[in-house]
Order: sequence, then C-alpha cells, then structure tokens
Amino acid sequence: MIFDRIINYTIQMKKFRLAYKYCLHFLIAQNTRGFGVHSPFMYNFTRFVLYERHSFYAFEAIEKIRLILIKDKRVLNINDYGTGCDRKRSVADIAKKTLKSPKQAQLFYRFANYLKVRNILELGTSLGLTTSYLASSSIDIKCISLEGCPEIAQVAQNNFDKLGIKNITLITGNIDDTLAHVLIESEPLDLIFIDANHRKEAVLRYFEQCISKVHKDTILIVDDIYWSSDMEQAWHSIKMHSLVSSTIDIFHMGIVFFNSDLHKIHYKMRI
Repeated sequence: MIFDRIINYTIQMKKFRLAYKYCLHFLIAQNTRGFGVHSPFMYNFTRFVLYERHSFYAFEAIEKIRLILIKDKRVLNINDYGTGCDRKRSVADIAKKTLKSPKQAQLFYRFANYLKVRNILELGTSLGLTTSYLASSSIDIKCISLEGCPEIAQVAQNNFDKLGIKNITLITGNIDDTLAHVLIESEPLDLIFIDANHRKEAVLRYFEQCISKVHKDTILIVDDIYWSSDMEQAWHSIKMHSLVSSTIDIFHMGIVFFNSDLHKIHYKMRI
C-alpha cells in the first residue's frame, strides 16, 4: 500500500513538472512556420515537415491499428532494463499512455518521406506504431528497430504483419547488448530515433555509439527530452556536442542535425 502511494505520488509530481515545462516552452518557443529561419534548408524543413498537415495513404491503416491496441486487454510481462523493475501491464495501458499521438507519430513519416531516407535505426520499438510510420514512406527503406521486451516486440511484429510492412527488422534484447553489433553491421544511417532507456547515462551512451554511423545529412531524434531533469541534461549535452550543427526542440522531442553548412543554432518551436 505504501509502495503504491509512493509510485502514485511520483507519477503526479512528474506530470506537474512536465506541465510546468510545457508552459515555459509554449511561452518561449517560436511559432514562425519557417519565417525568421534564415537557413534555406531549415526553412524548408520547418515549413514542409514540421508544419505540414497533408495526410498520406499510410496514415489511416496505422491509426486503425492504434484503435485496436487501445482496446486490447492482454497483459504483458514487461522487462524494463532502464529501471530494472519488471512488471505486468496491459497492451491497452501502453497504447493509451506511452504511444505518441497521431500528430507526433506522423511526423516520423514526414521525416522519412521528405528527406528520402534509406537506412533507419530506432531504439525502442514499443508497440510499433512509430516504427510503422518510419518504414511506410518507401519500400526501399531499411528500418532496424531494437526492443528490449520480448512480449512487447511480439505485439509490434504482429502489427507490422497486419499492415503488410516487410522492410522492418525487429531485434529483441537488451539494447545495451544488441546496439553495438547492429552498428557494426549497419550501413551509414540517414535517420536515428532514440526512445529507449530514459536515463542520462544511457541516452548519451546510445548517442555516442550511433554517431559513428552519421553523415552530413543524417537527422537524429531524441524522444521525451523534458521527461525528467536527467533527460534535460542529456539533451543539453547532445546540443553542445562538437559534431552537432543545429537542433530543433519541439518539446516532445529534439531533432539533431549534423550538416556543417548549417549555423550552430538551437531552435525552440511550437508545432
């Protein structure tokens, strides 16, 4: 009983902190829709990716899967390598509380489509909706997704099968153990999405490992950059890295660019 109260209190405090941080972001961030952004590349990226609202053919099918997941009462055994606390959780609870909203998830399709990416690495598959958006814009994409929990990975694979997506390779196991081998075998990466262990040390370690495979046009996305003070510190360290040219903070995630032709500017944007 006491343990449950502590957990509930911690969750409530985290929600309060996140709401406070969002209010600050809303007040500070620009809503320029690209205007005032001087780099032609960043202007076009802002206008035609972040603020684009056009719906693509793949969206409807993926969102139908979401509707099924939020009603799925199956209980999974969750292996959480980040906290070390294994637990049980329903698919519906995961779908309702941890999946990205349609607006946020569909950004990943726009990233892949606009930048014409071919090689994608995702750390943290979850139920596979974001992965599906990443892989759906072209059959030429090679998407590798790493998931720590076997039972969550199985649900994700079932979703890929239902959607008929064949260009995703799902690798199950502790990402601390699987990532290094994947990177050795991988070609240079066009898009990297880090959404796994939400601890500063782990995020920075994943970042340092992954940048061995970046090139001038790679983008790297870090999820939940305001999830905790630990994540904020990780995001700040990433922004200051010598290989990072520019970043865009859209609150729910941070977008990192490595193009040395871009000025070292860190944008905050409302979308």
